[in-house]
Amino acid sequence: MKKFNVVGKIERKVDGFSLVKGKPVYTEDLIKDNPLIVKILRSPHAHAIIKKIEKEEALKIPGVEIILTHEDLPRIPFTKAGQGFPEPSPYDSYVLDKKVRYVGDAVAIIAAIDEKAALSAMKKIKVEYEILDSILSIEDAMTKKVLIHDEKESSGIWDKNKNIAAHYDMEIGDVEKVLSESEVVVSSTYRAAAQHHTTMEPHISYSYFDQNNRLVIITSTQVPFHLRRVMSRLYNIPIRNIRVIKPRIGGGFGGKQAYHTEQYVTAVTLKTGKSAKLMLTRDEVSRCTNTRHEFIIKITAGADKNGKLKAIKMEANSNTGAYGEGALTVFMVCGSKTLPLYNKVEAVSFGGNAYYTNMTSAGAYRGYGAAQGIFALDSTLDEMAYKLKMDPLKFKNMNTIKEGETSDVFRIMGEGKEGVDQIMKSCKLDECVEKGKKLFNWDEKSKNKYVNGDKVRGVGCALVMQGSGIPGVDLGAATIKMNEDGSFNLLIGATDLGTGSDTTLAQIAAEELGVSLKKIIVYSSDTDFTPFDKGAYASSTTYVSGNAIIDAAKRVKKQILENAATFMEEVPENLLLENEFVIDKERKNKLSLSELCTKLFYNSNQKQIAATGSFVGEEGPVPYVAGFAEVEVNLKTGKIKLLDYVAYADCGKVINPKGALGQLEGGLMQGIGYAMYEDIIYDKKGKMLTSDFFNYKIPSREDYGTLRCGFVESYEPTGPFGAKSIGEVSLNSPTPAICNAIFNATGIRLRSNPFTAEKLFFKLKGGKSNDEN
Repeated sequence: MKKFNVVGKIERKVDGFSLVKGKPVYTEDLIKDNPLIVKILRSPHAHAIIKKIEKEEALKIPGVEIILTHEDLPRIPFTKAGQGFPEPSPYDSYVLDKKVRYVGDAVAIIAAIDEKAALSAMKKIKVEYEILDSILSIEDAMTKKVLIHDEKESSGIWDKNKNIAAHYDMEIGDVEKVLSESEVVVSSTYRAAAQHHTTMEPHISYSYFDQNNRLVIITSTQVPFHLRRVMSRLYNIPIRNIRVIKPRIGGGFGGKQAYHTEQYVTAVTLKTGKSAKLMLTRDEVSRCTNTRHEFIIKITAGADKNGKLKAIKMEANSNTGAYGEGALTVFMVCGSKTLPLYNKVEAVSFGGNAYYTNMTSAGAYRGYGAAQGIFALDSTLDEMAYKLKMDPLKFKNMNTIKEGETSDVFRIMGEGKEGVDQIMKSCKLDECVEKGKKLFNWDEKSKNKYVNGDKVRGVGCALVMQGSGIPGVDLGAATIKMNEDGSFNLLIGATDLGTGSDTTLAQIAAEELGVSLKKIIVYSSDTDFTPFDKGAYASSTTYVSGNAIIDAAKRVKKQILENAATFMEEVPENLLLENEFVIDKERKNKLSLSELCTKLFYNSNQKQIAATGSFVGEEGPVPYVAGFAEVEVNLKTGKIKLLDYVAYADCGKVINPKGALGQLEGGLMQGIGYAMYEDIIYDKKGKMLTSDFFNYKIPSREDYGTLRCGFVESYEPTGPFGAKSIGEVSLNSPTPAICNAIFNATGIRLRSNPFTAEKLFFKLKGGKSNDEN
């Protein structure tokens, strides 16, 4: 095993001191003038046509600069999804439209000199609506004769007449035949809920014209380059005349992969010539951006009496909300990042639809369909294990993919397209299971049931996977420039969401260049100065952008050795780059990087050492997590308490142990919230009732017992120094593991999340829970 100097070491975040000292690093901190304050008038109706808008009285309010409606803007369909081009999501959105499709949809853009004037104007705008019948569930979407997208301009919608935004199906082998021949068959239906992102920083954008009359957008986004391309198309501005700057982000989790503010401030700046700022309220972030996709998933699985899985049939339907950003890709990932885990089957199928409803649009969220899919799949396999009278952990693990194996699902299913063949070159799931099992004391806890009066305890496990980037689709690039003190500027388009990716990527550069981390100065996510990067999504940053950095660093290293060879009177092949020196292999002569670069800048053979590297993955290596949950249930009240959670992850070589642990623990916390607490509720007219943190519960440290995590390192030969992803896979295991633990404790299986005391109480009393209504 190679010895590393920087990789694998705990390093402080490169922007850590700026953050703890309260330095101006976020979008709002960087607003220097007094911009126009932008507010959005939003629809109070779930589905309606705007018949008339009267804005004359509102424009008379002092300080109001401009009010824009759909009549003032070009009608250009686009997708709010920040994805590669051409986007696999339907073009079904408009900056403003004459039809509104959910409570909170944009009706008018108001810009004023201050917030008070903008809000006063909002109250004075009179809108006449023709209220339409609405669709407020997946079941309604399947049956009601209401068309949400009947406009002719939209494109890429699978079937407008049936409210189907996207459709997909595939089959390998003859599933029905294999199921009919299986000795044990289990069929269950699960409902995976929507979920809020709950980032600390709300969505915010600021736009202005610079001294050269170029449009500049400073924004909290995960996808600065995709954003630039979309704004160019929406407003017919050449890409060369748009600059997007991404400062520090106060959390994203996929929620800032879409465009929810930038199109509005851009419209105001273009119309007025003035700078403009829009920051969403917490209510708007919840109601008017994106949620996780809700899914209804039916799993039918067949096995022989010895526990060998024979077939899996997965039938899914999702709720994409009013618009289809991510409708197809999230739907496909529900199967493509779950089914390959169980590759021993003789036949497997996946299919269904993503339906429009008159609810808040769903979009990208950490786990991106896999979290929903594995909830249903793992829980169904848990049911099968009990039916077989087998240990669920043993049953699942014996059927999972192993190192050196593959699955036909990889080749058939990608994200919005066909997949790619890939063999698991690194897979330590078995070791994750063994280490987790031992730390959790699975054998003892699963065999000996704890009972104390009305309180009983149960245990559950879940095995999960994800990916590392989108093979053959997404590009990452990096530029490295050498300075005369032997330091390097690392220019990356990759977007740090607060994950610490700037630090991780700097470690990769430092390791390849043979210098300490302090010699790497990171500059990220400015479309004018950093090379192209697809953005932060699909668990891609470490793998895709990290490989791009290695490509750039190798090119720079080659230049260093070639130029040092001239001064050292050696051939490049006899030189090494080590500990900030160029050294000959016999270690008789050495030249410091600072001395070399000073010579090249000022004295002899003068030149700049710099290079750009890029990378597109040919495959998306799979990270794994084995999760274990212990719950205590009060049989009188239904109250569920999470006592212990253990998780071991295989994410390849761990570049920064503390950063990776933060990702694993943070993802698990979001998964625990998804499993037990977070519940989006609408009233009968489609208004969201849980748009604040009083009514929408996210877990705090008091809401669980112990959380114990660790890593089993593998070596992924295609990854940077052997690394794979950790960002998304960390979230996926708690929902199925906790579901399985509740069953182990009570004999009752809750098939919809969150798993609340109310649902369990009614089940314990022999009635129906909410998931059966």
